[in-house]
Amino acid sequence: MTRFVDECGLNVRGGDGGAGCVSFRREAHVAKGGPDGGDGGSGGGVWLVADHNVASLIAFKDHPHRRAGNGRHGGGKRRHGATGDDAWVRVPVGTVVRDQGGELLADLAVDGARWLAAAGGQGGMGNTRFSTHLNRVPGFAEQGEAGAQRWLRLELKLLADVALVGFPNAGKSTLISRISAARPKIADYPFTTLEPNLGVVRTGDDFEMVVADIPGLIAGAGEGRGLGHRFLRHIERARVLVVMVDLASVEDVPAGEQQRVLLHELGSYRPELLDRPRILVASRADAGHLDPPPGALRVSAVTGAGLTELVRAMSTAVRTARDREDPPRSPGGSGGSGDVVVHRPVPEGLAVERADDGVFVVLGRAAERAVALSDLHAPGAWDFARRRLRGLGVDRALERAGIKSGDTARIGAFEFEYQDDDEYWAEGAEGDTR
Repeated sequence: MTRFVDECGLNVRGGDGGAGCVSFRREAHVAKGGPDGGDGGSGGGVWLVADHNVASLIAFKDHPHRRAGNGRHGGGKRRHGATGDDAWVRVPVGTVVRDQGGELLADLAVDGARWLAAAGGQGGMGNTRFSTHLNRVPGFAEQGEAGAQRWLRLELKLLADVALVGFPNAGKSTLISRISAARPKIADYPFTTLEPNLGVVRTGDDFEMVVADIPGLIAGAGEGRGLGHRFLRHIERARVLVVMVDLASVEDVPAGEQQRVLLHELGSYRPELLDRPRILVASRADAGHLDPPPGALRVSAVTGAGLTELVRAMSTAVRTARDREDPPRSPGGSGGSGDVVVHRPVPEGLAVERADDGVFVVLGRAAERAVALSDLHAPGAWDFARRRLRGLGVDRALERAGIKSGDTARIGAFEFEYQDDDEYWAEGAEGDTR
């Protein structure tokens, strides 16, 4: 039997960009042609997309790695490399994405919502791009950029119109099997349901609503006792709560006390859950010996007593809740019905840190690309990279960090001895000077 998995780790890696090409025209009657190296293609990205046809995160439990395609290298005659294929990773609707520290990154709460989990690396420019009037035959090109890579945490919060909430063995599984097409495994012992079950309930006027059978709660679940938080997570998105008390409780816990404990656990976990529309149900009325609390609807999933009234009450509450949603639910509270929300990562900036060995380390995607040339020793290559770094503000950032001429700086895998501009150009830069 396939297990329901509602949380897992996921490793994503964007494709690497292809390298730019160093090439020169070779034609008849042309003694020395100009540069004609093409650009490398960018790597593909890894996208997470919510798909209502996916019910669980089980696909990632034993196979957590997803990678996009690499970009192809550029070629001569200005031939550009092909872009790498994107990887589309389908996850259940209601999937929440967090980083390893627990920070929320994306909430894929509607079908079709997508999020770029790992960007592909940019392709490198060919030497054609670096030709200037001062250096007409550049002997260098740009290397492709490595794709982004990271570990993520995925959590699934079920999307249901109605959540059945109650103690273990309170009859929730039997009830959902009677009012919907769901067929959960049922046995007569506590914690029968160790994973949520979903059922679609249809009324006589073709109205449909999704009902979730949430695993039984225990006292202390709101503070995380047992598997409380994992279970309660699936209640968060429900429009209507059906709070079930058991009239045949083997522990003889009064129905009123059961109601008090269940509401306390909901409030401890998320206080706003107590403001959600709810229906109080007294289950197993056929075998019960306890008195129901005031206002409870008595039902028996075995005999069918009260089920018609319960379904009618649920459909009324769900219709009302749907009508009040303006606009309908979507991630982050933005967008209307049918919107597809695209979450994009925040661009990286520029920073300088001091390593333990005293080296000044420049961090930032743009700075790393500035020195990612195929041959920094080629004539004009370092001068070109130096100007790019200055334009990005790297010199100012290093000076603010306290660097002095003669100190060592590191950008990516490249280390160099720092000189301020006046000193550098006074000594005479190589190749194509300004």
